[in-house]
Amino acid sequence: MGRGDLTNDEWMRLEPHLPTSGGRGGRWCDHRAVINGILLRVRTGAPWRDLPDRFGSWKTVYGRHRRWSADGAWDRILQAVLADADASGRMDWSMVSVDSISYRAHQHAAGAPRRTPRVPKKRSTPRQHRADEGPGRSRGGLTCRSHLAGAGGRRPLALLITPGQWGDSPQRIPVLDRIRVKRPGGGHPRTRPDHLGGDKTDSSRRNRRYLRRRQIKHTIPAPKDQRANRRRRGSRGGKPAGFDKEMYKRRNEVEHTIDQLKHARAVATRYDKRAYVFTGTVTVASIR
Repeated sequence: MGRGDLTNDEWMRLEPHLPTSGGRGGRWCDHRAVINGILLRVRTGAPWRDLPDRFGSWKTVYGRHRRWSADGAWDRILQAVLADADASGRMDWSMVSVDSISYRAHQHAAGAPRRTPRVPKKRSTPRQHRADEGPGRSRGGLTCRSHLAGAGGRRPLALLITPGQWGDSPQRIPVLDRIRVKRPGGGHPRTRPDHLGGDKTDSSRRNRRYLRRRQIKHTIPAPKDQRANRRRRGSRGGKPAGFDKEMYKRRNEVEHTIDQLKHARAVATRYDKRAYVFTGTVTVASIR
């Protein structure tokens, strides 16, 4: 077993959730070697062609990663891993925080053709496909951004890839709508945390109205201009938003989650041209 490969315990927990059929060609074989090759590339950021021979053909490794990114297999595996953690009591729903991650896009991530890529499956458009492919221009140059909802214990729950110049606040509701953790006994999946933490960029009427409608308790500091505007309006400004300093201290958990994800060099720097492939890369790091 090489450095960074799946341990026997990790493989036993992951194997039941892997796809079993590759389509008309029959069953896939040697999933473990291919996934170890994908993990090596995600961890090191090496070009696919430079993968060691012990993982097999680099085309097989890249092709399986691309296909599972396109048809949502990595998303389903992540949801299965989260469901297992929730069933065993290892999920901390008491505080879920949202934040964004900025990624510098490598020059190899630019230049994707402006067309919908062909996917060898019934789905005509890949999951997480973007017509603009994600990279955008900002002060940092060519960047993209990932909006993340993370639970306690460094567990990513949901993520959304956008261009780097897009704001954080408008993406909070879409990323919260992506939280779906299946329950062990069946029924509706869990989509609502006990408490939500955010920063000042999340303090908008739209976001707070959404959280109140879903009856989600939240700790979000109000910016100085919003507090001044409320005081200026007097009684019409309404009551100030509640703020729990002790709960807000736990927001560093999502910062630790982000730091852990960016230990993977293919996540910290985007090398993938296609948005759905890069989303799969971040999802693999989240699964690990």
